[in-house]
Amino acid sequence: MADHVQVSTATETREQAISLAGPAVEQRLAAGAQIVGPVTSVFWHLGEYGTGQEWQLLLKTTADRYEELEAYLLEHHPWDNPELCAVPIVRGADRCLQWIKESVATS
Repeated sequence: MADHVQVSTATETREQAISLAGPAVEQRLAAGAQIVGPVTSVFWHLGEYGTGQEWQLLLKTTADRYEELEAYLLEHHPWDNPELCAVPIVRGADRCLQWIKESVATS
């Protein structure tokens, strides 16, 4: 895994996304979060095809902090089986990557 990752999930409402993002950043599991929406989703769920509106939550963290962020999101997400994906940040401005690293440092 890359040193830095962007983690995405989605919620039904803007308020749910904010309630997940705030503590994740306050606890330094993520350096920052963006909430985008509403977005239209097309998906399979419980064997059925569907569409709906969701709010996308994007969080930046380090690979070292990913496991803790994942655990937090799974514990506090309002859905039983939320989409939760991490993609590597393969390149980025040095200052931005340093900001992510410093923001989630545990010591």
